[in-house]
Amino acid sequence: MVFGRDRVEYKTPDQVRLMRRAGLVVADTLAAVRAAARPGLTTADLDAVAARTIDDAGAAPSFLGYHGFTGVICTSVNDEVIHGIPGSRVLAAGDLVSIDCGAIVEGWHGDSAISFVLGAEGALDHKLPDDDLVAAGADLADIALVRTTEAAMWAGIAALASAKRLNAVGEAVEAAVEMAGEFNGVEYGIVEDYVGHGIGSAMHQPPDVHNYKTSASGPRMRPGMCLAIEPMIVRGGAETRVLEDDWTVVTVDGARAAHWEHSTAVLEDGIVVLTAVDGGAERLGVFGVEPVALD
Repeated sequence: MVFGRDRVEYKTPDQVRLMRRAGLVVADTLAAVRAAARPGLTTADLDAVAARTIDDAGAAPSFLGYHGFTGVICTSVNDEVIHGIPGSRVLAAGDLVSIDCGAIVEGWHGDSAISFVLGAEGALDHKLPDDDLVAAGADLADIALVRTTEAAMWAGIAALASAKRLNAVGEAVEAAVEMAGEFNGVEYGIVEDYVGHGIGSAMHQPPDVHNYKTSASGPRMRPGMCLAIEPMIVRGGAETRVLEDDWTVVTVDGARAAHWEHSTAVLEDGIVVLTAVDGGAERLGVFGVEPVALD
């Protein structure tokens, strides 16, 4: 690994492949947690699913013990934006659940997050009609929020393929959120207190990856950069506060929040999404971007 003058850690192709292995563990873990989630389970139950999945893969969790964090995953529900601690909270139909997960393989990290509305499985890929979603206890506005956040993340990732400077990511994310807001007739808030980050031999590294337009151009894009892009979008004001547990971040106005994240590598001949099973091929194809093959 080489650290540039901007303190960014630039990875070799072999190091990126190790991060891909960690990323696939994270992808499998998030899939297992989402498949297990149902009303009546606690967030600690979901944490146990994640712990087993990571252990079975021969990996280690990135989050457990990180600055004293007590969970394998972060479980944030409804107005909780990020960093929710798994525990005794019982999930109910219609809850908007965000799961953030990290895993380590041979010292290299993967980090990804998903959001979903409990009881609305199939909503994100439009397999269920609106009436069925409402009958299942889902709020259509929550589903729109989840879709908007995911789409904004992919817009930011796709921007990396042609970006000269890192600020292109935030510009793409904000533009996607504004477009969705106009379409849905909603003014979404983009949380600015927390941002994406570099990732590699540590879970959090420079540079910061903003989810909004900024006057700072950010570092020049170079092969070997690995970045976690993670917009946090709310159905209301973007102001947040931290609960007394010193971890859980909630919206000040009680608005519901969604969080999506993928770890992505910038290589000589393109980009690849390390925490997406297909490397990002399906969703990046919409933008005319074909990810680099690592597998």
